[in-house]
Amino acid sequence: MEWLDANIQYWHWMVFGLLLVASEVFVPSFVMLWFGASAIAVGLITAVVPLSITVQLLIWGALSAIDLFIWFRFVHPKMKSRSYSGMGREQIVGKEAMVIDVSERGQGHLRFSVPILGSEEWSFRCESAVAIGDKVVVLDVTGNSLLVRPS
Repeated sequence: MEWLDANIQYWHWMVFGLLLVASEVFVPSFVMLWFGASAIAVGLITAVVPLSITVQLLIWGALSAIDLFIWFRFVHPKMKSRSYSGMGREQIVGKEAMVIDVSERGQGHLRFSVPILGSEEWSFRCESAVAIGDKVVVLDVTGNSLLVRPS
């Protein structure tokens, strides 16, 4: 440990962080980015305040955990596209699904047995009365919801 304390400099953390950030090209989930950002932060802290390698590793681990928590809890869910515009209409028209939620106005949510265009659950509109558990067939796509009829 003494050797690491004496030989690990602040710029080692900076280079390590930049390598981790660059590795994000091969791991497209933004995980390596946060490990790299934390390593760069440790390098900046170490440039100002001399710390033992143990404390540096603890700071890096804590910053990485905090960064990942914030990313996956708050930021990442907001980045997912909730728009289905431009999807392949022919992939969904004619498919059968089951109603899982319905409101009074003939709107609700349905579930396909296998994901269609990346999602198992979709919102729908139906001219006829349907109940939870009914099977419906997709007639058309209107905006981000489906137009269905009972099967």
